[in-house]
Amino acid sequence: MPVYEVLLSKAARKHLSTLPVFVHNKILEDISGLTSSPRPPGCKKLKGYKNAWRIRVGDCRVIYEIQDRVLLIIVIAIGHRKDIYE
Repeated sequence: MPVYEVLLSKAARKHLSTLPVFVHNKILEDISGLTSSPRPPGCKKLKGYKNAWRIRVGDCRVIYEIQDRVLLIIVIAIGHRKDIYE
């Protein structure tokens, strides 16, 4: 099974650093799980984007793009569910 590389955008890193430690660690754990399974159970493809997906981590959402040809996942945004889609 191929292993994907995960990159976080500057905005995603910035928001991640503002979260409480237990939420921060849970999000990092779920993001690291994307390396072996980029489309885990419960993920959804976002409408209106070419190749954007989202996973839920408690009240937070992680939005990311999958580039299968180069085995790369780019985390675009991390945020609370009420703010992330604006």
